[in-house]
Amino acid sequence: MGWWQVNADTLAGSRFVISPLAEVFASLKLLHSASGSHPGEQEWLRTHLPAYRALLARDSVTASLVRAGLGREWIADFLTPTPYDGEDFGDAVARVRQVGGARARAHLRMSLAGALPAGLERDDLPERAAALLEWVWEETVLPFWERRRRVLEADVVARTAQVSRGGWAAVLDSLRPGTRWLGENRFQVNPHEYPPREIAGAELVFVPVTPRTGWVSWEDGRRYAVVYPCVGALAGDGGPRVPASLGGLLGPGRAAVLVLLASPMSTTQLVAVTGQGLGSVGRHLRVLRDAGLVLRRRAGRSVLYTRTVAGDVLVEAAGARPEAPTGNLPEGAAVM
Repeated sequence: MGWWQVNADTLAGSRFVISPLAEVFASLKLLHSASGSHPGEQEWLRTHLPAYRALLARDSVTASLVRAGLGREWIADFLTPTPYDGEDFGDAVARVRQVGGARARAHLRMSLAGALPAGLERDDLPERAAALLEWVWEETVLPFWERRRRVLEADVVARTAQVSRGGWAAVLDSLRPGTRWLGENRFQVNPHEYPPREIAGAELVFVPVTPRTGWVSWEDGRRYAVVYPCVGALAGDGGPRVPASLGGLLGPGRAAVLVLLASPMSTTQLVAVTGQGLGSVGRHLRVLRDAGLVLRRRAGRSVLYTRTVAGDVLVEAAGARPEAPTGNLPEGAAVM
């Protein structure tokens, strides 16, 4: 297994970061796999996969670059620069574009664990990679970015609340399959047999993305990132399962809102998931807050709602257990 030695100061200084480039690269991975893990991803693929395949069919070099860069266990490092807090997509993709051709080819050999195809022995690979990422951003992510950003913000609120309830070990254990706190300052980041890394004194960030994928990356031994799939109904496989007893007590619409609020969500997200109108969702939230079953807090520009302990008890008693944060799973080599 791959694990990092993390001292208390590094963990205490770690934080969550939302990265448009990480979201774009996760979307590229989804397009490359052509396999959605839930109906939302499947619908997104039906919409965007034909254009993506047509783009690669017109550009065999970029197609070969994608196949080489997304190796079976390692991602070519230059494709996944470690995110910075507050960095916009343009600045982040510029870091991909600025990588030298020789360095990009070395990273691709690492991801392939062997020689490059003849067509990739060229210096314009970073430019081609940046152009592809820009296409994915403009065509498949940017039109939905505000909604995705709200989902990611909700995940951050859910994770920070989890820290307060169960400590960092609970969060690290739940990021994705393969991550767990091993004790003795050891954090397992994936199930692969790679040498441990000492990251004491480095900057550590956790980066949610909406597609069900993830990786780790690092930059000159100074900054480390764990990218993980966000939790929540918008990133899952459909609407809430509402027990009949809870629906009878609260009404089906209000019960659906309460069940969904195992993870923090905004009013806009609740409207999107439940299919109810904005006014109806607002009324449900007001009643649930007055009853002490939900509370609200601000995360950046969003107002997010989540269940209280009393709300959890009511939902569990009705047989709808709260959703637990889940995850999936590699610069320095980006490890998947």
